[in-house]
Amino acid sequence: MKVEKNKVVAIAYELHVDDGENGKEFFEKVSKDTPFYFLFGAGNILPKLEEAIEGKAAGEGFELFIDFENGYGDYDESKKVIVPKSNFKENGQKQKNLLKVGKVIPMKDDQGNQLRGEIIKIDYKGVHMDFNSPLAGLDLYFKGEIVSIREAEPEEIDHGHVHGPGGHHH
Repeated sequence: MKVEKNKVVAIAYELHVDDGENGKEFFEKVSKDTPFYFLFGAGNILPKLEEAIEGKAAGEGFELFIDFENGYGDYDESKKVIVPKSNFKENGQKQKNLLKVGKVIPMKDDQGNQLRGEIIKIDYKGVHMDFNSPLAGLDLYFKGEIVSIREAEPEEIDHGHVHGPGGHHH
């Protein structure tokens, strides 16, 4: 079986990043024991990564460089915002465990899009958050392997993401 549209693909990889000043640095490793699963062709991974693995079989390796423009884009200062502390209350109570510098919080914008925001500071103005990807502004170096490929279930195709082991559960 080959990597193609509507297949559930599992990959293991090592990712190094380069900010253009400090050279390549290790960022993360996803092992064969706990691979990353995704629905191929559903727009869930970087287009350049999809291009690099399309047509490959389980056991085949891949290696690629993705510059920041084709990765997560440049770091955008306008994605740093101050959110009122009142937005973090639940049942009228402050969520002290939630409001900690460095904490990453899943949120939604006005249109209902999922966002990931990191708390970078808390002061009298509110909660300062950064909605840039942690990989924004970085060149990416992937080296990995296709761990497995399977047919996607009709429900996975309808939902545009993987269900079950390694994927999203409803």
